[in-house]
Amino acid sequence: MKTGEERDELENISIDNDLKEGSKLVAEQNINQIIDDDRDIYKFGWSSYAEITNGRFAMIGFLTIILIELFSQQSFLKWAGIL
Repeated sequence: MKTGEERDELENISIDNDLKEGSKLVAEQNINQIIDDDRDIYKFGWSSYAEITNGRFAMIGFLTIILIELFSQQSFLKWAGIL
């Protein structure tokens, strides 16, 4: 059977662990909020918002080239009149 001091010590350890987990959760939420805020704000120059936007347009362009080649049965360069 545990003495009163052992029970108090276990309760303190449990409370400390709960506080640490809670502070980690709050810190992770703050970091995620800062990252999300940075992505949603337009900035001139090199920023995460600009990189995400450029990446999306590049993916759309690449898919378009593949679809043109698939439907026209010729290379994109030939279809565009470059070659």
